[in-house]
Amino acid sequence: MLPRTHSPLAAFSTCEISDALIKLNVPHGGYIPDIVQMFPGNSICAPAYTLRVVDASDTSAPKLSSHFVDTVPSGFIIVIEAPIRLSHAKNAVWGGLMSAGAQARSAVGVIISGRCRDLGEHKSLNFPVFARAHSTLGTSTFTRPSEINVSLTITPQGTPLDTSFPSVVVEPGDWMIADQDGVVCVPKALESQVVELAEKGKAIDELCMADIRAGKGVQASFNAHRGK
Repeated sequence: MLPRTHSPLAAFSTCEISDALIKLNVPHGGYIPDIVQMFPGNSICAPAYTLRVVDASDTSAPKLSSHFVDTVPSGFIIVIEAPIRLSHAKNAVWGGLMSAGAQARSAVGVIISGRCRDLGEHKSLNFPVFARAHSTLGTSTFTRPSEINVSLTITPQGTPLDTSFPSVVVEPGDWMIADQDGVVCVPKALESQVVELAEKGKAIDELCMADIRAGKGVQASFNAHRGK
């Protein structure tokens, strides 16, 4: 049986999905901080096809037998975890040729815990790219792809001493949702619960918005529809 590549989660924003995950006691709300849309475009929702990238100098890590883009299944989002060592955090791990290859295989987009380059090429292809930043440097002597379809633990990047925000674990096949607000991961096992809670939250927020725009006030609208 072919894997399912469409989800009712696509009807919701990343904000609505994070709110639902928080209600399910997921401490980070599925949010992967500081990964942003590289150019204005559509939101994306699809299962994750994961890739771990390592330092080029790491000879102990596994090596791939073929280019990872040539193995991406149709309808999936590529999720890439790049090394966070400061000396190797400045190069891109994704470029325009990779977007062309992924698009030819009907991939939905790419989410990178790291950098990309060739912004104009991605935009010309209209291939959705979400990343921490961009660069002029390619992988070359800096990094190399190592493992596909593995569990990724994506750690917030910033002040090394700041460990207050939890890491997000992305398993192959987890649902990835990305839009102009950010990137969220929904574990496969929580999909139906998140959909149910997101539907309720969206309906409540629509009632609040209507009342607020009608001049009824924020607090009064919250009291009426959110119960606070």
